[in-house]
Amino acid sequence: MSNPMTQAGQDELRAARRESRGLYWAVAVFSFFANLLMLTGPIYMLQVYDRVLGSRSEETLIALSLLVAFLYGTMGILDFARGRIMARVGARFQSRLDRRVFDAVVRKSAIKPDERSQTGLQDLESVQRLMSSPVLMSIFDMPWTPFFLAGIALFHPWLGMLAVGGGALLVFATLLNQLTTRQPVMKANMATHHSEMISQQIRTEAEMVQAMGMQTAAFDRWQIARTKSLAENVSAADLGGGFTAVTKTFRMFLQSAMLGLGAYLVLLNELTPGAMIAGSILLGRALAPIEMAIGQWPLVQRAGKGWSNLEILLTEVPERQPRTALPAPKANLDVQQLTVVPPGDSQAALRMITFTLRPGEALGVIGQSGAGKSTLARALTGVWRPAGGKVRLDGASLDQYDPDVLGQYIGYLPQRVQMFEGTIAENIARLSKQPDPEKIVAAAKKAAAHEMIVKLPDGYDTRISASGGRLSGGQIQRIGLARALYSDPVILVLDEPNSNLDNEGSQALNQAIRVMKSEGKSVLIMAHRPAAIQECELLLVIDNGMSTAFGPKDEVMQKMVTNHEKIKKAGTTGGGVQ
Repeated sequence: MSNPMTQAGQDELRAARRESRGLYWAVAVFSFFANLLMLTGPIYMLQVYDRVLGSRSEETLIALSLLVAFLYGTMGILDFARGRIMARVGARFQSRLDRRVFDAVVRKSAIKPDERSQTGLQDLESVQRLMSSPVLMSIFDMPWTPFFLAGIALFHPWLGMLAVGGGALLVFATLLNQLTTRQPVMKANMATHHSEMISQQIRTEAEMVQAMGMQTAAFDRWQIARTKSLAENVSAADLGGGFTAVTKTFRMFLQSAMLGLGAYLVLLNELTPGAMIAGSILLGRALAPIEMAIGQWPLVQRAGKGWSNLEILLTEVPERQPRTALPAPKANLDVQQLTVVPPGDSQAALRMITFTLRPGEALGVIGQSGAGKSTLARALTGVWRPAGGKVRLDGASLDQYDPDVLGQYIGYLPQRVQMFEGTIAENIARLSKQPDPEKIVAAAKKAAAHEMIVKLPDGYDTRISASGGRLSGGQIQRIGLARALYSDPVILVLDEPNSNLDNEGSQALNQAIRVMKSEGKSVLIMAHRPAAIQECELLLVIDNGMSTAFGPKDEVMQKMVTNHEKIKKAGTTGGGVQ
């Protein structure tokens, strides 16, 4: 029975798999003829031992050998063809879901990262590897196992009973392998993933780790996770390897036992030597798919876990529905009774926030750390959905815009600016495959970063790493501002934009804000430092997720100062502790 909690994800994955239904049927047809041709070896042995050796006819041997060579060649071609088909089935499946899973991973990571959002693309790849692997083709061969066993029984009932009994034991071993290795393999995968996460974080923050003398401590922390990962993987490999070794040894013993029993029946004149050899070959062919499944079981388990993770991920992050394209909006931003609950939390970080921003205006948002300023920024850019109230851009709520389109209208400079592997130009152009050089330079000039960029060794073509490489924090922040301005947005949301800027950078920021306002655009600035709200006409004060003041900046500031003086005076008069 399907899990209703993951039904939507199951339907998407199955729909993608059904697109290759015709190819699956082609593989099934090829497998039918390939398995028929598997009888070539046993029949050849039967004829050689029972006819050729008895008649001592060289012509018969040559004719049979030529026929066998042709049949084996045909079987090889069919096997090669179905392998190529399954490789393309896997590639089609992955290609069909690449964008969908990538979108789900990005959206889930932006809202509430978890294990599935971190491994989503690897999960898809694990399913693709299974589809392209020989173990999946062995599934097409398994239905032939009973026919091969029945063929052995035709030679002699005793041989049939030995084959069926041995096959049943191998099937039992397969099921036991699945039950006993599931948890160890899952633990090993989780431990490996945890170890890789720690190492990636250390690599990302390598500069800080080295500068603060944390290298030994970081290594010790990573080594603990690494040691656990190695131990879990060794344990899982030992268990799985044990089953593989036992089944391989048992299958070889069965073939020898088949020969021994066949020889005994030959001595009793109840079986021919050719049938004895043919029975041993048939048994090996009948049990080969089962042995393949046991040997490749970790791949099957990883793909099964990946499929399950994808079902949950695609269910939790539904596919975006196409939206009707709206005309380019003006810089009218209306926030009405906005309430935001961070993903995974039960308590609202913002409650009943209301304000209006018109073209040519700049709004400063101030408050203590944790007051909700960054939460407001995420809500205004559409990253976090409101739990209540509305955010409207030129009259339309943000969810009416396609996210990629909305990103062109609302420029965003996050509190922590992250660069991407590539050139400065590619980073400013938001990793566009066909960046517009004129827009890149214009955005850099508007952010007052042009002069700084051209002084670098390769200018706009200077390659940088995800951490920014040789760039300082202030330079990264100015490039991030240029990236926010690249698409000529009508609204600009800046979260602590001058946290890493020097005096020159702060002046450049204020100049960029003035230019935006002169063009009829609007700016929102979340800040602690007064210098950041110098160009703001309006001020919003947030305390503990609620608006405590909103209006013209000078009036709000004066009101705050007056209230502060009253509180201070009341505390002094009442003998309070200063």
